[in-house]
Amino acid sequence: MGVETIDVQEAKINLEELLSKTFEGSEIILTQDDVPLARLVPIASPMTPRIAGLHSGATWTSEDFDEPLPDEFWTGTDETAS
Repeated sequence: MGVETIDVQEAKINLEELLSKTFEGSEIILTQDDVPLARLVPIASPMTPRIAGLHSGATWTSEDFDEPLPDEFWTGTDETAS
């Protein structure tokens, strides 16, 4: 699979063909007056499916996670520093 450079006007006419090429792994550079404008690339899909609960216990939430933050957090002041 390679890289192709196609003029935007030609791409409008052959969009379905270009999409087929990207599904096969090709990359298409869209140009106008020989100036590259955009890149058409296939969307990478994960090779392995995600498994729920695989890292059970790897994270935790504190009991006060939804409590309001102290004013010092918002004002940037620290009253304990003297």
